[in-house]
Amino acid sequence: MRRVSRVPAIAAGLRATSTAGRVTAFGAGWLWRSIRPTVATVAPMGRFVVLAGAVSAVLGFVLGWQEFVYLAITLFGALIVAVGFLFGRGSFRVAVELTPRRVTAGERALGRLEIENSGARRSTPTRMELPVGAGVAEFVVPALDPGRREDELFAVPTERRAVIVAGPAVSVRGDQLGLLRRTVRWSDTVELFVHPVTVRLKPSTAGLIRDLEGEVTKTVTSNDISFHALRPYEPGDDRRYVHWRTSARTGQLMVRQFEETRRSQVIVVFATQRDHYASEAEFELAVSVMASLSAQILRDDTHADVITEDRTVRTTTVTSMLDDSCRLAPTPRLYSSPREFVRVATARLAPPSVVMVVCGSGMSDPDLRAIERLFDLECQTVAFRAELGAEPSLAILSGLRLATVGGLGDLQRLVGRMS
Repeated sequence: MRRVSRVPAIAAGLRATSTAGRVTAFGAGWLWRSIRPTVATVAPMGRFVVLAGAVSAVLGFVLGWQEFVYLAITLFGALIVAVGFLFGRGSFRVAVELTPRRVTAGERALGRLEIENSGARRSTPTRMELPVGAGVAEFVVPALDPGRREDELFAVPTERRAVIVAGPAVSVRGDQLGLLRRTVRWSDTVELFVHPVTVRLKPSTAGLIRDLEGEVTKTVTSNDISFHALRPYEPGDDRRYVHWRTSARTGQLMVRQFEETRRSQVIVVFATQRDHYASEAEFELAVSVMASLSAQILRDDTHADVITEDRTVRTTTVTSMLDDSCRLAPTPRLYSSPREFVRVATARLAPPSVVMVVCGSGMSDPDLRAIERLFDLECQTVAFRAELGAEPSLAILSGLRLATVGGLGDLQRLVGRMS
């Protein structure tokens, strides 16, 4: 008896099933894209009314209770009436302004919402919503003639360091019960930078050298600006550094040697790991300490790199550094140890002359000493441990100088004692 293979039939069936699945998925996607704008107009309260109306209708017809039928008719009737509030559309030109765009935590900041009727007809009264940070400001805009403008002022909360996003401004149409809601976006977002509180420090912070030509080191090089000595010429030496007068006197080519000079290179390490801080307030104190130190370093025209576990802070200007410090937040553990974090983050940076570590009370002394041992002996390592309410103090841990900062007001005195 001849056996017939079923493999081709099975393969054909699988191909047909796959094709049907793709067609079904395409049709479902097209249907959802078509009805999505309509579904989006149904507010949470409207969804509840739809669900309650459907349940009431089913119970009314299944159980024969006229009360549930009347309730379903009433709920669906409310939805039909609410549809009429969605029709109509104004034409506006909306601008959001924040003054000033950068403030220090606790300073006052104001915002202005400018609405202009850019259409050819008189607009109807409109409700505008403007998200500001975690809240939403609501404004009722009266009817405006063509070309007329309405200004609305609002205050921006700036009690805490943050990047506050205002916008986008949207007009809202809907019924008073909140069943249906249609929004139209009229503006982009605007950012307000609430900088951390900082203190002004003395120049040459933490023993930094404010040099124009560099700090002279004991390393001898063949190309620099600080003359050291003469030595016999060797193949490969740059002929520009041949000292011809001495060469003529000795009968042997002599070249200049120099002492290597280095520009002050500072790395500020800011630990953002959540476990290193006892509270949110302690983290904010550490941010203020880091920002105060970095700002003074940049004012001293010293190159600095500010690194954290999850980002590199821009240090092109003091303002850019403060802007980026507004975005710092406690992070989960991203590295096996603080030493590993610093090793990875500084691998591609120039060798520093000073390293500053800013951390919380949760970072241990062995962790700080492990960071200090990553750098050579010519590098100064200074640690600032934020410990809210602690007595300010200075300590020496091997080659590391450790300052305990209990409040931002202690920083000036501690830095003065280190310099």
